[in-house]
Amino acid sequence: MAKYDYDLGVIGGGAAGLTVVSGAAQLGARTLLIEKEPALGGDCLHFGCVPSKTLIHSANFYHRLKSCSRFGLPAVDIKEVDFAKIAARIRSVIAVIQEHDSVARFCGLGVEVRFGAPRFVDEHQVELDGKLISARSWVIATGSSSTPPRGALANMPYLTNKEIFSLDQLPVSLVILGAGPIAIEMAQAFCRLGSQVTVIQRSGQILSKEDSDLANDVMASLAAEGVRFLLNSTVKEARTTGHQQELLVTTPAGEETLLVESVLVAQGRSPNIDGLGLAEIGITHSTAGIAVDNRMRTSHSHIYAPGDVNGNLQFTHAAGHEGGVVVANAIFHLPRQVNRRWMPWCTYCDPELASIGMNEKRAKEAGISYTVWTEDFAANDRAMAQGEELGRLKMLLDEKEKPLGVQILGPAAGELLAEWVAVLNGGMKLTTLAGAIHPYPTLAEINKRVAGSYLSTKIFSPMVRKGLKLIFQLQGPNSTP
Repeated sequence: MAKYDYDLGVIGGGAAGLTVVSGAAQLGARTLLIEKEPALGGDCLHFGCVPSKTLIHSANFYHRLKSCSRFGLPAVDIKEVDFAKIAARIRSVIAVIQEHDSVARFCGLGVEVRFGAPRFVDEHQVELDGKLISARSWVIATGSSSTPPRGALANMPYLTNKEIFSLDQLPVSLVILGAGPIAIEMAQAFCRLGSQVTVIQRSGQILSKEDSDLANDVMASLAAEGVRFLLNSTVKEARTTGHQQELLVTTPAGEETLLVESVLVAQGRSPNIDGLGLAEIGITHSTAGIAVDNRMRTSHSHIYAPGDVNGNLQFTHAAGHEGGVVVANAIFHLPRQVNRRWMPWCTYCDPELASIGMNEKRAKEAGISYTVWTEDFAANDRAMAQGEELGRLKMLLDEKEKPLGVQILGPAAGELLAEWVAVLNGGMKLTTLAGAIHPYPTLAEINKRVAGSYLSTKIFSPMVRKGLKLIFQLQGPNSTP
């Protein structure tokens, strides 16, 4: 008789959890998946990546229609947005993707799926609906949620990412608290759809993890479209007045009162760990998340915590990668570790801001010497043809002239970054990238050009020219205009 009911128990049916159960079950492990919400897919599918990108696409399409005269087209009479229809489309996209994350699919892979809120009673057992369930190894992949506001905002009505995509109508005015990726994406989208948007940020920079020059360019672009920014500002008082929210905001210019229809809170994420009984079984955790090592192990080596719940890199693709690391360790018993060196990410504003590896901010924090090589989209023929010249690519090289990272602000930056994902993970030399043939005209030529710009300082150096002149008796360039 088996000592445990399951080889592997997974709590949470989001990106990390589904990656683990899919791999484990197909490898022959008796696998249990427990999900608290009524459907699988996690925050990304229902309240994050999928609905936000669907909304952003609708907003961008609407913006293009209103701007069609820029491209030599006749102006179009555009009606006001019916947000209920946008929300319906968001639901339809989620429903299609939900089929891939359905209970039937995972049962077909050999996973047993149960719904409910489990709680650990010891290191190998959880209680679910009054019954004890044991597993040799457990995976906590419960994700994260929007951090609720504190102080003056704690008792007022507000929206989070769980409500913003299912509104019945477009807010006439919207205040967004925070200026991270979610906040900036929603600020631009709702502004383009017709809301009056104000972003309140406690620090002096939006997208605080990004380099200030690129973040400031994003802010300038959104401001030009009508988004208002209050930096170094905080909400001092808040109250409900009729159908509006009245906010007293402390800004560098003094106090200002805002009357708005809706408030979106986007001031960070908190791990979903309440009710799991972590303290009772001695799992080290904090308000930032569950502490894990590079193998995704908690303070109990047979309990793992991949994804948002550990508070490290809160990206869906990072959760998937960490889930794969758990499978290698829990099933194969291989000491595989998380590789975050070339973890890419993208903020899907317009223009997009994508990054991989170190930016200048991280290089300075690490005390690493570097040089910066840039290419502007204004010099890219495809960008000019599309009227999307705003932005540039930054490549950081260390003292040995090896890549530290790449940041791209520009059209389709997230797609352009994919080439750098392959280049950097594959250890490709910059000479190979510079020598690769890209189709013309494409935005991707900017990747080749920045590598070529770096190499041109070597190829066309005074020493090379002097050597060629000596060896081949070159006459030198024609200096006459």
